[in-house]
Amino acid sequence: MNLLKIIAVTAGLGTLVAAAGLAIMWRLRGRSIGVMMAVVAAVAVVATLAGVVAITLRMLIEGEARDLVLSVVAVGGLVGLGVAFILGRRVVAASRRLVDAVRTPGDFTAPQGLPAELQTIANTLEESFARERALEGARRELVAWVSHDLRTPLAGMRAMAEALEDGVVTDRETVLRYHTQIRLEVERLSGLVDDLFELSRIHAGALRLSRSRIGLADLVADTMAGAEALARAKGVRLSAEAGEVVPVEADAGALGRALRNLVVNAIRHTPTDGTVLLRAAVHVGMACLSVADCCGGIPEADLPRVFEVAFTGESARTPTGEGGAGLGLAIAQGIVEAHQGLIGVVNEGPGCRFEIRLPLS
Repeated sequence: MNLLKIIAVTAGLGTLVAAAGLAIMWRLRGRSIGVMMAVVAAVAVVATLAGVVAITLRMLIEGEARDLVLSVVAVGGLVGLGVAFILGRRVVAASRRLVDAVRTPGDFTAPQGLPAELQTIANTLEESFARERALEGARRELVAWVSHDLRTPLAGMRAMAEALEDGVVTDRETVLRYHTQIRLEVERLSGLVDDLFELSRIHAGALRLSRSRIGLADLVADTMAGAEALARAKGVRLSAEAGEVVPVEADAGALGRALRNLVVNAIRHTPTDGTVLLRAAVHVGMACLSVADCCGGIPEADLPRVFEVAFTGESARTPTGEGGAGLGLAIAQGIVEAHQGLIGVVNEGPGCRFEIRLPLS
């Protein structure tokens, strides 16, 4: 019976102390984590002390033994509170170090020696800041690059329009040539705007695919037909190899655009009398589309950066005056990755080979 009384008294006092502790924590919910930890430690210690003191005074121990028990319990409670205080200060100090590091202007470097959870947060923040800096740098390069790519044709069109308007050019042949050039530049700028819009959708994760079962041989045939005029004008031979039927679940329009971007890029960088070869095949359980050219190869240091937006290295395979603003490869990569596929490039033979790998249907 005494055991039941002890349990009942201890449980009752513990419940009261816990309720009071929860009420205090609710009122202090906006305060430092150190204060919250101190409240938790105090609740645990006070609940234990209350039970021991109540039982000691009322039921079990008298005289010198009671004083000894109360002294031991008091010392234990003070030790517990002291440990909780030290731990709370350490957590608060670590939190402040993390906050100061985040608020420091410039590059964020994760402070070391933090508790495991805070260290994980710090490392994650460091990675996020690094990605944000890389994206911001790419964004600035893209804006500068596109601004240059827009300024050049606009200046040319303005000069031709002013010449026509002022009557500087009057002979029919020159006037017709100016009109044709203005139309071509407008088409080029329109294509650039379309590329930027597509790239923004890819980066925003807003690219919506309408998947259906398609054959890669048909995709290759359509791409060949669309690029034939450009290849003929450049004097480049365009050929294809598509053996067995290779079915995939894909958006025919989007995937066709990715493949067309690779083919157009290959044609523009292949010299006259060179060859661009398209292949469709199955390799290691995946559908493969490859575009091989005769561009002379890409420097090894530039291979990992070929698909970067606004990569302006001297050896970059990005179109210049002949075509768009060099966004085609980045768009192709975004479309392929949206299909859960892989895209890459290697130097091979007289040029390089771009390859798209997609899951089979």
